[in-house]
Amino acid sequence: MNNNLNVDPAELAKFSELAHRWWDTDSEFRPLHEINPLRLDWINTLSPLHGQRVLDVGCGGGILADAMARKGADVLGIDLAGRSLRVAQLHALEAQTPRIQYREVSVEALAAEQPASFDTVTCMEMLEHVPDPASVVHACAQLVKPGGWVFFSTINRNAKAFMLAIVGAEYVLNMLPRGTHEYARLIRPSELAGSCRAAGLDVKEARGLGYNPMTRRYWMNADTSVNYLLATQRAA
Repeated sequence: MNNNLNVDPAELAKFSELAHRWWDTDSEFRPLHEINPLRLDWINTLSPLHGQRVLDVGCGGGILADAMARKGADVLGIDLAGRSLRVAQLHALEAQTPRIQYREVSVEALAAEQPASFDTVTCMEMLEHVPDPASVVHACAQLVKPGGWVFFSTINRNAKAFMLAIVGAEYVLNMLPRGTHEYARLIRPSELAGSCRAAGLDVKEARGLGYNPMTRRYWMNADTSVNYLLATQRAA
C-alpha cells in the first residue's frame, strides 16, 4: 500500500472484515440502512439529484450511492476498501441499479484527475476514520463544480458523544462493532466548518441526528451534539 495515501490500514481492515454484511439489514450496518432515507431526502431537498453527476466518497458497500442512483443521479462511489467495493458492485448487479459505478481510488487522487466534475459530493461517516480529515474536505471541494453542494456527516467530540456514540452504541446497545470509533478522531462541528471554509466551501446548514433506543427510530433535528451533518456549497 502507498504510505502516502490518507488512510489508516487498520481502519480498512476493520471494514473489510465486515464487507460481506453491508447489505444485511440486521447486521452491524443496520443503523446506516435506517438513517439512509433521512440523509437521502435531506440531500435531495437541498440539491435535487435527478440528472446530476454525483460522487460518494468513502462509499463502503454502496448504501447511499445506490439510493442516489435510484433518485436519477449518475453516481460514482469511491473507497479504498476493495472488499467493500466488490460487495457494492455485486449488489448493483443483482439489484440492477442504473447509472452507478465504483472505483478503488483515493479522493485526493480523483481530485487531481477530475477537478470540478461533480454537481454534488457526499462524504458520510468517513472523516472520523482517516488520519487527515482536512485533506479529504479539501479534495471534496476541488471535485465539486462551482455552485455545487458537498455534504458531510460525522460525530462530535465531547463527553455526550463519547457516552452515546461509543459506549452506548458499541458496548451497551451493540448497534455497532466495538472499536468502530476512536474518541480522539471524532470531529467538532466548529473544526469541520473551519476545514470547509479553508477549502472554499460555505456552510449552509447543520443538522443533527436523534435516536430513540426504545422505538429504534431516527430523526433529523437541530441538535449537533452527537451525530451531525453539514451541507456546504462551493462559491459559484
